[in-house]
Amino acid sequence: MGWTSADEGGRLRHVAGAVRLEPVDEQNLEPLLSVAAAEAEPGDVMPPVDAPAGWSLARREAFRDFHRASFGGLDGPTRSQMYAILVGGEVAGMVRMTRCDEPGTVETGMWLGRSARGQGIGATALRELLNAAARAGMRAVVAETTADNVGAVGVLKKCGAKLREDGGKVRAEICLDSTPPAL
Repeated sequence: MGWTSADEGGRLRHVAGAVRLEPVDEQNLEPLLSVAAAEAEPGDVMPPVDAPAGWSLARREAFRDFHRASFGGLDGPTRSQMYAILVGGEVAGMVRMTRCDEPGTVETGMWLGRSARGQGIGATALRELLNAAARAGMRAVVAETTADNVGAVGVLKKCGAKLREDGGKVRAEICLDSTPPAL
């Protein structure tokens, strides 16, 4: 299931196969940074950096460095594989998986540019990530968010996550031994 541009207002309509994941590399890093700078806040897409507010030159370079550090994938120094989320061939955001200390388990996180939110792209991208995690031999994918992050909680539910809330924090677990429910 996928999505592609449909109207002048930026609304997206359903088109099969349009959402896909591509490992973040030098070719898609600049388009990814462009989407982040135009459609997301720095704190939503990368760790905190001691730099001027907003998308300063220093913050942009830190974004590049952060993503380049994961080019080694799950077996590299960061134990993370980052994927650009492509919609109709255009970068719309990023989803990652990072090895946990528990064998067979990875933690995931995702962000989408504002224009791609609320369109079903997040659930489709997470399903693709679940497939990649299963191909990598993982048995479970976990995630953490906050109860007020309605979009993230909705995506996790759509993908079959078991959710536990504690003090405004939500922990999700998706067992890869079972088939995720259809969208």
